[in-house]
Amino acid sequence: MTEIDLEKENKAIAQEYKELLRISYQTLTPEDKKLIRKAFDVSVEAHKEQRRKSGEAYIFHPIAVAKIVASEIGLGATSIAAALLHDVVEDTPTTIQDIERLFNPKVAQIVEGLTKISMVQKDLNASLQAENFRKMILTLNDDVRVILIKLADRLHNMQTMESMQEDKQTKIASETLYIYAPLAHRLGLYNIKTKLEDLGLKYTEPAVYNDIVSKIKETKEEQDAYIDDITAVLKTALDEEGIEYIIKGRPKSIYSIRRKMKAQNVSFDEVYDKFALRIVYKSNPHDEKFLAWKIYSIVTDHYRPSPSRLRDWISSPKSTGYEALHITVMGPKGRWVEVQVRSERMDEIAEKGYAAHYKYKNGATEESGLDVWLNLLKEALENSETNAVDFVEDFKMNLYSKEIFVFTPKGEIKSLPKGATSLDFAFSIHSEIGIRTRGTRVNGKLVPLNFELKSGDQIEVITSQHQKPTVNWLDYVTTSRAKTKIKNVLNENTKKIGEEGKELLTRKLKHLKITLNESVVNELVNFFKLKTSLDLFYRVGIGAIENQQLKDYAAQKSNTFINFFKNKMKRSPSTADEDIHKPIISSSYDMLVFGKEHDKLDYKLSPCCNPIPGDDVFGFVTINEGIKVHKKDCPNAIGMQSNYAYRIMTAKWIDSSQEEFKAIINITGMDVLGLTNQLTKVISNNMHVNIQSISLSTDAGIFHGQVAVIVQNNTILKKMINNIKKIDGIDKVTRVYKT
Repeated sequence: MTEIDLEKENKAIAQEYKELLRISYQTLTPEDKKLIRKAFDVSVEAHKEQRRKSGEAYIFHPIAVAKIVASEIGLGATSIAAALLHDVVEDTPTTIQDIERLFNPKVAQIVEGLTKISMVQKDLNASLQAENFRKMILTLNDDVRVILIKLADRLHNMQTMESMQEDKQTKIASETLYIYAPLAHRLGLYNIKTKLEDLGLKYTEPAVYNDIVSKIKETKEEQDAYIDDITAVLKTALDEEGIEYIIKGRPKSIYSIRRKMKAQNVSFDEVYDKFALRIVYKSNPHDEKFLAWKIYSIVTDHYRPSPSRLRDWISSPKSTGYEALHITVMGPKGRWVEVQVRSERMDEIAEKGYAAHYKYKNGATEESGLDVWLNLLKEALENSETNAVDFVEDFKMNLYSKEIFVFTPKGEIKSLPKGATSLDFAFSIHSEIGIRTRGTRVNGKLVPLNFELKSGDQIEVITSQHQKPTVNWLDYVTTSRAKTKIKNVLNENTKKIGEEGKELLTRKLKHLKITLNESVVNELVNFFKLKTSLDLFYRVGIGAIENQQLKDYAAQKSNTFINFFKNKMKRSPSTADEDIHKPIISSSYDMLVFGKEHDKLDYKLSPCCNPIPGDDVFGFVTINEGIKVHKKDCPNAIGMQSNYAYRIMTAKWIDSSQEEFKAIINITGMDVLGLTNQLTKVISNNMHVNIQSISLSTDAGIFHGQVAVIVQNNTILKKMINNIKKIDGIDKVTRVYKT
């Protein structure tokens, strides 16, 4: 590089630095300016030998990130300094200790958080990529500014990706759409979210992106003229009322147009609200709401609104802190136009999210939506026993979910993700209430626990000290908070039943002259084709392993001669013997089911990761080959989940002893005094049986009863039927098999 070039480059660097100061100038104290200047000098010195792939000096990148942090997120000097230094520790000999010595512990802590995120290797398979995301999310615990600067870093990387290899571009772009855009959305950074989504689309679906961009350009003049017509009408009316305001046109983002085209299966021309108007008005805090609704009435005086598309986030702000009125109205030529109404304060919060929210809090004690969300996040992180892919999937769902607003019996408002159930609501109040939920009433009416809530519902939770979660509860909830709590309780419950089962097994084996020790446990686990000793004890505890099966084991154990021949037979290459045994295992433990309803569908196991029964899996709907089943940590998993989320189906292997089934039993007998009491006592005394419905009647001294029960397996059902038969006066007990 020639001297002249260097001189030119140094001038450009100085220019960028001045621009950075200009952006944040009004809010900076002299100490702040010193801090930023020092960070700039250290960064320039540290990166002086480095160049980016495009050939430009590396220092342009940290300055650009700092500019985004200052202008788009509105953070202060500490964050600007940390942004300037964010790659210093990772890329140069400078250490965190050096940063702490030169600056202060806060700057050092943020830089360390950013370094931690970057230290995880990037080109790894899906489960490790998910682990990388989990580690990144964990840094939210330290300081949310780490994530805010990381988002600015990601945005600048996305803006300067042209000189990268195509496969790297696709990977970084999918990652951006998969986790960073939802994070920006959840932190209220709508500008950054939109830019990340548009750039993500540019590199994952370049043809689609370019097509939409060119169509937007083609129609721009016509759209501008259309918006000007509406603006002229509204300006006259607003001026008459003496409101101070500005009106700006707001084109829909490329990504959101693409999403609508996909979701509604329509062409570009058929997407109806490609343009929106935003009215930003001046107001003191006292008149904010009043003025918003006044503007609403002016807009709807001139244009007919669509009542189903009014969004009032002023009365109930989103949990990101977002406040606005969105009105969709019928404009000229029969076209729908979205009009957004915001005060200047609301506008700043919408543009800058977290930082602006705190600026307007003025030391208020009420927790903001973001604080509440961060607390829930910490709780999820502390209790997370799930694998990384599951964790990131859950986390992503909670980031991007639309919100509904519901009420407690006392009229307090709660926000929940769209699709949340009445059981989710119980867990959102307190995990202890969730665990003890016996039933729920929505708007005064008893509803099932998996009842999907709608905005405006009022929910009352009925609890019982004796209630415990069951495996089915995991299908009744959608929030990760509820799922985590239920899993924790189920694990404890399984261990408890396992302990009872161990004692029972010890006693049963004693009768067969066998002492329960480690080698016997291992033999039994293999004999019943299980995975762990806990599986064995649990099955004994719920009665899934019968005495006869234990006798078979004892006979096999004691008769070594037969054993010897059995083993010989097993070693023979004949497949006939294997085929006899295979269906027993697969019918008990190897059934694959899809979706919340546990549908049994045709599928193929994918050769890229060869899932086997028991693996964590998901279904992927292919275009020509039906459903293909992949492991959740398959190298292709994250790519599929980022780009083809709409084709993913939940899937799991089910184990008959852990599943719950409905059985209907008909009972007949003589109408003896106290028979009903005896009958219900016997059924409810049978462990692990729930009565779903019961109808009893008597006719001329003959007793008829039909009971529907939920049981975990056939063994428990048989035991219960035998106990019912022993009741005085009972004549017949038969199971009804519905066709």
